[in-house]
Amino acid sequence: MKTETLNLEMAAQGFAAAGAPARLLVLRVLVRAGIDGLAINEIQQRAQIPASTLAHHLKSLAAGGLIEQEKQGRTVINRANYPHIEALAHFLTHECCADSGSNKCS
Repeated sequence: MKTETLNLEMAAQGFAAAGAPARLLVLRVLVRAGIDGLAINEIQQRAQIPASTLAHHLKSLAAGGLIEQEKQGRTVINRANYPHIEALAHFLTHECCADSGSNKCS
């Protein structure tokens, strides 16, 4: 799987979308669920977040590109957008220690 390349603005949007404890919790629930994803009621049960605020958090995560949503009949399946999440991690680490004179960052 090729990691997408993010510019500064795209990375900022992704990190901002994950910038609340409840949204990070929801994202981790979806990452744990794997590629099959979860319906909203399943996320709510696992994260113990009220439905009204869960909808807001899912909207923010989708806008930041961290999750994908797919309508299946009357159900909306939410999935972690793994390539985008990996791209965000790569954005932070791709120049690790570039100015330190060492190629080790631990």
